[in-house]
Amino acid sequence: MANIINEQYIYKLISSNIKRLRSLQNISQLGLAINTGLTHNFINDIENCKKGVSVRTLAKLSVAFNVEPYQFFLPENMHNDDMMIYVKDFNDSLQKMVAELTQQYISKDNKSTTPS
Repeated sequence: MANIINEQYIYKLISSNIKRLRSLQNISQLGLAINTGLTHNFINDIENCKKGVSVRTLAKLSVAFNVEPYQFFLPENMHNDDMMIYVKDFNDSLQKMVAELTQQYISKDNKSTTPS
């Protein structure tokens, strides 16, 4: 590991990943503040490594970005944003297809078991 793992390293890691996710999803600091219920100043302080984040804040950020919390701890060499876009798109499509098929078969089962 090239970097020394300490508090400042963790702050920088989280900060860079928040900036990366905001950029990838085209969300401003103000938009992120609104989506998380945090203040714009707090988002700015996190991104500038002036403040740390709690588990509660990480959870809010995860929901706002629709990502798993571990993504805030990925080193720069570990994310491939282009690939993640395709993976997310595939995942969304797959979930939609499963929901449609489930609904289709549940509807058929309900019709076949309903007495005429």
